[in-house]
Amino acid sequence: MASIFTLPRPTLSFYFPKYRKVFNCNVLQSPFLKDWNLGLSRKERFEPFTSTASIELRRRRRTLICAVNQDAEKAFKKTVEVDRLIDMLREANPSELQKLVVENILAFNETFWIRLAARSDTCKSDDDKKDYEELATAVMSIVDRIVHKTHEKIDSATDVLKEILEPVVNEEEETPWPPKDPEALKTMEKKVFQMEQEGKLDEGFLAEVSAQLRQAKEDADKPGLQAMLQKVLQLYASTVLSKRSYAKKGNEVLKAEQFLETVIKAPEQEWNKLLIDGLAVGKGEVSAEDFYAVIKKRIERTLIRTEGGSYQQRILTEYLKGIESRAEEVVQFLQGNTA
Repeated sequence: MASIFTLPRPTLSFYFPKYRKVFNCNVLQSPFLKDWNLGLSRKERFEPFTSTASIELRRRRRTLICAVNQDAEKAFKKTVEVDRLIDMLREANPSELQKLVVENILAFNETFWIRLAARSDTCKSDDDKKDYEELATAVMSIVDRIVHKTHEKIDSATDVLKEILEPVVNEEEETPWPPKDPEALKTMEKKVFQMEQEGKLDEGFLAEVSAQLRQAKEDADKPGLQAMLQKVLQLYASTVLSKRSYAKKGNEVLKAEQFLETVIKAPEQEWNKLLIDGLAVGKGEVSAEDFYAVIKKRIERTLIRTEGGSYQQRILTEYLKGIESRAEEVVQFLQGNTA
């Protein structure tokens, strides 16, 4: 006779193993219901009500109100600034007007013209409205002239750069670097020196070379052009920095200054040999500390004598920092070999 196994009768907890109390009601949680969406988010589902949600809601509301207030305050301040500029332009005579436009050239954007039109529309008299129309015409005319002159300067700077690169550029094929003909590089150096003397290598020129160099780096498929443009900036920096000498103090020759000036005038590819031969850690007499000190001093002088934030200042200081960085590499190499 087959035995009969009597299994215990399943209890309610087998199907609904967990109970939770919400709002003083017993709510059953079943594994069969765990994936059901009862219209509540996962966090909200069967969670007892607390004041946390209310606090969070109030916090978000305050944040939103604060952000709106900040945006409104920012817009109001901007409007006040534009109104102040418009008032100054209205009160200026023709010569003062041109100066104001030049000094605030970046302010003549869409916001300015919209505000000017809005003020014109709210004028109560035709005379005032006519004044605004004449002001708008005058400002636009000055801005157009400035833009035109800027384009002319860019074209001029491009022509100067083309003339400098002419000895080393081959229009028919990819230009190799360094040039196959050593005389081509010497001719290029002479052109840089001559044009710097003539005052043609101004901020517009430096801006154009820097822009072309950035583009060449981004393209990454014209290493020859990138090297040429870097060489132009190096030659410019070398020429300008060599104009002043600090190697003598009375009858005394300052060896560290004299050595720095030698490196400044030298082509970048000769720096390693010069540093090895000139520094005390190598074959020379100038200590690395003295050399770093005169570089730092020359950078300080450059910052004082050039316009802050100008291309000239950046290019000259980067050239000096390049010498400093190369010296540190050479010193580290020599000290490693002698250790």
